Amino acid sequence: MPEDVKKAKNAKMPFHVALTATDAPYSKWQCRIMYYWYKKKKDLPGSEMGGFTRILHSGKPDNLMDEIPTTVVDPLPAGLDQGYVVLNRPWAFVQWLEKASIEEEYILMAEPDHVFINPLPNLARGGLPAAFPFFYIKPADHESIIRKYYPEEKGPVTNVDPIGNSPVIIKKELLEKIAPTWMNISLKMKRDQETDKAFGWVLEMYAYAVASALHDVQHILRKDFMVQPPWDLATGKNFIIHYTYGCDYNLKGELTYGKIGEWRFDKRSYLGGPMPRNLALPPRGVPESVVTLVKMVNEATANIPNWDTE
Repeated sequence: MPEDVKKAKNAKMPFHVALTATDAPYSKWQCRIMYYWYKKKKDLPGSEMGGFTRILHSGKPDNLMDEIPTTVVDPLPAGLDQGYVVLNRPWAFVQWLEKASIEEEYILMAEPDHVFINPLPNLARGGLPAAFPFFYIKPADHESIIRKYYPEEKGPVTNVDPIGNSPVIIKKELLEKIAPTWMNISLKMKRDQETDKAFGWVLEMYAYAVASALHDVQHILRKDFMVQPPWDLATGKNFIIHYTYGCDYNLKGELTYGKIGEWRFDKRSYLGGPMPRNLALPPRGVPESVVTLVKMVNEATANIPNWDTE
């Protein structure tokens, strides 16, 4: 990670929020909640959030076009993603960057299951992008695999940051260089049996990290970029809740991870359509991060018009 990195305080550096999504009901309801909280936090003090685009990689418009600013791009050709829909993400960014006419110099790559807790400033510093370090992205533990894509002459494997593509705030001109490489590395990794087996569902994250390193780009690692309930217990001064993990508790407020709890919040419970309004709050003793997440989801679903539509 770069050291001694400081930001000039004299001017705002707005960034464009770019969200990749499909037209599946599961993706739609998450995007609606995400966009609701973007609008709530965008103009608060401390925010440098600019415009917003949902990059819809289903190839055709859907029923949220009037609700959320959207650009439609094509999915990968049939069969190319091999059932791993996330491979569409780098291809979606490549297409969007070719046609995007945004005024911001920076881009935040975001995901549908992100909720903005606090106004988000531009965490990048000039040409140095900012990213969240994931504890399960460990390039050094997979050196022999990483070397298939990042040759020794490029430098040590530690040049590959422990990150994915999201959340990342990065200069648009830099992402324009990295995105095609990210796409090509993703496809190469997916076609390689050893790599596919080792990286599994985080393959595309490793592909972004390797692609960045191939372009000699390192990221400022910001642990305060987001929290991930139930493992992170408090929201504090962090900026995003990422609700990718299921939250299962018994009625005593004890975590029962891996076992369906007497109380639970899991986005995968709502694959076929939007969750009901006014979800039950967690039992006493459940961490603040989980309570805050459910309260924020409930506020969004109570205020988004026609929530119960697909």
